[in-house]
Amino acid sequence: MEKEKNSLVIHAERELKLAGIDQKDADYGGMLYDAVMELIRVFAKQGHSGFSAMRTLQLFKEVASYKNLMPIGTTKDEWVDVSETIGRPCWQNKRNSEMFSETAGETWYNVGDKTKIFTKDNN
Repeated sequence: MEKEKNSLVIHAERELKLAGIDQKDADYGGMLYDAVMELIRVFAKQGHSGFSAMRTLQLFKEVASYKNLMPIGTTKDEWVDVSETIGRPCWQNKRNSEMFSETAGETWYNVGDKTKIFTKDNN
């Protein structure tokens, strides 16, 4: 006998299907439905309560989006020399691929907004 479905799993199935995410003509040929439902089943199985659920979702969203939980560092082991590829002195951060430095990690900028320069004291 199949174990009773968790209410979150039931909710997610219903909402995704109502939105048509499970259909072959949906984004990625309906594969997003399976991907999201796999994550939902794992999350539901963990049995979170209110605060732990919220915090788990916050942390998951950050790390799954390649965001940093701690500030960028200035140590050489955190930067990759991409000078040869770029054609000028340039380093890319290992923890956040959007961050580039022309000073070997002493200062850096987000490739999407080169107007703001970061340092170890203001990131």
